[in-house]
Amino acid sequence: MLDKINSLDMTAPQPAPAGAPFHNALIAADGPRMMLTTFSILALELAMIRWVGTQIRVAAYFSNLVLIAAFLGIGLGAAIGPRRPQWFAATLPILVVVVGVLSLSEPFGFVRFAFPDPTINLWGATIREQQKAGNFLLACLAVLASFWAITAVFFAMGLPLGWLFSRMEPLRAYRWDIAGSLLGVVVMSIAAWAGTPPPVWFTIAVVPVLLLHRTLINLLCAGAVVIAAAYSMSGAVFSPYNRIDIVPAVTRLGKPALERPEWELSVNRDYHQYMFDLSHASDPGAVTNETRDLVRASYEVPFRVSDKQGSAMIVGAGTGNDDAAALRAGFRHVVSVDIDPRIIALGRAMHPERPYDDPRVVPVVNDARAWFEQNNELFDVVCYGLLDSHAMFSAMSTLRLDNYVYTIEGVRAGWAHVAPDGVLSISFSVAAGEWMVQRLTRVIEEATGIEPIIVDHRYNFGVTFLVGRTLTAERVAQVFPQSGRLTHKDASLRVPTDDWPFLYLRPHTRPTAYIVVVALIALTGFSGVRAAFGAALARSRFDGHMFLLGAGFMLLETRMVTELSLLFGSTWVVNSCVIAGILVMIMLANTLIEHWQPRKIEFVYAPLTVSLLLIWTFSAGVLNRFDVLPRAALAGLIYSLPVFFAGMIFSTSLKRARDTSAALGANLCGAVFGGLLEYLSMLTGMKALTLLALALYLASMLLLLRLTGKRETVA
Repeated sequence: MLDKINSLDMTAPQPAPAGAPFHNALIAADGPRMMLTTFSILALELAMIRWVGTQIRVAAYFSNLVLIAAFLGIGLGAAIGPRRPQWFAATLPILVVVVGVLSLSEPFGFVRFAFPDPTINLWGATIREQQKAGNFLLACLAVLASFWAITAVFFAMGLPLGWLFSRMEPLRAYRWDIAGSLLGVVVMSIAAWAGTPPPVWFTIAVVPVLLLHRTLINLLCAGAVVIAAAYSMSGAVFSPYNRIDIVPAVTRLGKPALERPEWELSVNRDYHQYMFDLSHASDPGAVTNETRDLVRASYEVPFRVSDKQGSAMIVGAGTGNDDAAALRAGFRHVVSVDIDPRIIALGRAMHPERPYDDPRVVPVVNDARAWFEQNNELFDVVCYGLLDSHAMFSAMSTLRLDNYVYTIEGVRAGWAHVAPDGVLSISFSVAAGEWMVQRLTRVIEEATGIEPIIVDHRYNFGVTFLVGRTLTAERVAQVFPQSGRLTHKDASLRVPTDDWPFLYLRPHTRPTAYIVVVALIALTGFSGVRAAFGAALARSRFDGHMFLLGAGFMLLETRMVTELSLLFGSTWVVNSCVIAGILVMIMLANTLIEHWQPRKIEFVYAPLTVSLLLIWTFSAGVLNRFDVLPRAALAGLIYSLPVFFAGMIFSTSLKRARDTSAALGANLCGAVFGGLLEYLSMLTGMKALTLLALALYLASMLLLLRLTGKRETVA
């Protein structure tokens, strides 16, 4: 595609006939056409974010890969749209090729393509400790190919966006643009709430394209996209977060005593858990009874070491194995928290011990951190199941490498709910090696002030960390002899915090794959930008000021989603509200600039700077000290202000732009740059992204002043 673009003179004006991107459209007015276009873009973006990582697992571990590809494609399409609007006809044909190939990822062997970098420990990912250079390069190129395939789809979808902006008054066009995106968020949120599968997501995304470009080819391609998405399901069910596959369990434990069916549950194609019947000890005469009894003991140890059997809280309860263990130990009240309602429903319907049918169990659908912050109840046992953010998708964001459950602040929030003589239990798979045991030990010790006792049961490569103010190693050894404390601690190990939540980053290494893939995306992306904007890249057509605004806003949005998730929970509802709130603030800023324009837009940078410094100062750790209502009021004020002021600057700059489509394209390409800069957080921490966003905004101001000075000199 880049070669084809390079072969054309994109800088030469080529007037397009009226309605060029559209054919036999049902809607004639430009405003509603803009709204349908951005609605389709937003819906497809969210659909691809949720779906691609389940088809190629290696792609899921590159944070924001789909989002960055979408922004780059839309930016390039918007820049070229006024000159090549007719290429929009290729949207659905390109989409059907991409979706068709990815739907066949399992027979093609793409699903389990090896992750190229052993410096990142990933649950369920295929990792080769001693991978050859050729395999490493092949894996990186596979990720890059996925990136550009997605970019090609959004390039075609972005063409009418640029064409419409070139025809309409800029702020009016932008109003319709934001309205379409906001409607897309609402509709896709409803689809997430209903637990709809991929065919529904893609139907929502392609129908607007059919309304704008009605041809037989498009109709056939749209049908093929939906069929391919349906084929990719292979019997899976979907929640707002996950693809869930359930098959009969095949283990080496032998049959359960009552011979009730047991199940294996996978999430996003990674093993998640078994639904075991551990209600009775194994038959003493069975060869495998020792293993089954070990599994039973590993689940029950947090509840057996407790001197009281009053109340327990399960974090990451899943289908109910931990709840069943608490009930077997005699606990009278069990609060069972899990973020995924579909997994709880499956546990209620299929778990052989039926723990969710017991009136002593109270299932709660919520994010763990949010529940901790929103409640004050104390428990005799607070038990963390095997939570893992790498098996969770959000409907509004892509999979992230961070994990805010196992930070010092996260564990401290759980510890605050442990009764004075209670027990905190954290189970975790430590297949990565001793460094994971060391890291979690230090996290728990710094959060609680007590050195944890480690139960080395090794079920699913797991250990259980136990902490209690009155709990002793002798008491734990009575229940599980293979237990004790670490004899050596690595003081140089970096400990996860809310500012640096990268639990899975192997210590004393560099994430080579991330560096290589980000570099490849940056280099090839620059080639795409150069092709789209032509030889005058550094001169009149490319708007550097708008580019920097896009980069700064991407980092600002990242910080908002992260911080507000820590304040109110990383649920799809919170993420939907955050994205919708951002769009509403942008709409308000755009409406203000439509009716009143500041004489000196540079003056708006002063309140923007102050508001960004407020975000940097009043992070989630500070705001979480307040009750829910004042916390919501303060967070709403603090986090809405920078979006509003940044929106004012953007709308004013868009209105003044000589080439609106090129300015919009440059802004979207800047968002790509900001998305790549986000990876620096693995080195600097998340909080520094706010200062980096501020630096980008100030750089845009300096460039704006320079451009304004040149124009005044020419005048």
